[in-house]
Amino acid sequence: GMAYEIAVRLKAQSGTALFIDYGYSTPQTGSTLQAVRAHQKVDPFADPGLADLTALVDFAQLKQIALAGDVDCLGPVGQGDWLMALGIGERAATLARTQPTQAQALMDALDRLVSPDQMGALFKVLAYRGPGWPQGEGFAG
Repeated sequence: GMAYEIAVRLKAQSGTALFIDYGYSTPQTGSTLQAVRAHQKVDPFADPGLADLTALVDFAQLKQIALAGDVDCLGPVGQGDWLMALGIGERAATLARTQPTQAQALMDALDRLVSPDQMGALFKVLAYRGPGWPQGEGFAG
C-alpha cells in the first residue's frame, strides 16, 4: 500500500514522513468504521454521500510497514505528549501573555489539542525516518 511505498522511497532517497491522525497503537479487533454528519455519529449506510466516513488508523500496522520497508520508525506517541515535547505549552503561555483578551481561547485550544480526554491521547503521531536523518523532535529515545 501507500505507507510501504513511502517507506521504500525514503530508504532509497532519504527524507522523513510524519503521520498524525486519530487511531490506536496496539492491535484492535472489530471495525472502526464510523460516519459523522452535522457533528453527530450516524449510520454509515444511511444517506450515502451526506456523511463523512472515517476509520481509526492502525499505527501498529504503520510501524510494521516501516520495518518491512527498512526505515526507522519513531513512535507512535500521543499527540498531546508530542506537542508538549515540542513546546506548545510554552508557546501558548507566551501568546496568552501578549494577547490577554485571547488568553482563555488559547488555553481552551491548548486543552483540546493536548488533554488525554480530548485529542491528546486519541490522536497519535508516528514518523518514518530515512537514512541520515536526525532523531525527530518530540519522540522519546
